[in-house]
Amino acid sequence: MAGRRSSPAPRRSSPRSRNRNSNRGSGRTFSLVIILFIFAITLAPPLKHYFMQRAQIAAVQSQLSADNKALNQDRKELLQWQDPNYIKSQARERLHFVLPGERQYIVTGVDGSTDIAQSTQVAKFLPAGQPWYIRLIASITEVSAK
Repeated sequence: MAGRRSSPAPRRSSPRSRNRNSNRGSGRTFSLVIILFIFAITLAPPLKHYFMQRAQIAAVQSQLSADNKALNQDRKELLQWQDPNYIKSQARERLHFVLPGERQYIVTGVDGSTDIAQSTQVAKFLPAGQPWYIRLIASITEVSAK
């Protein structure tokens, strides 16, 4: 059986080679952790800027939508002010204008009674004939005391 070679016997690993393999595994783990750490440090600032820009874009978009709503309301109001009847009604309501030949009556007080100003404690205790500035200072001190 000269043509056949016998297979070599399996090697038994020595304790030193086992320690090398276990050290090699921890070295790989350490290098993987270092690579991931460097990767995280490299990506952190661009990710921060990205999320800050997204927040700014969202704020600008919300401001833009609010401005568009205000613009639409102002356009509607402008259309109303182009109507002569609306202008007349606003002049009557706000400025109390009347057309020639009309009389204007302004009713004050719903129930017909007049409002009487209630006197304060200062007015009761001040003697008559005091100057106005003394009454003013007394009324201010009374209000601040409440």
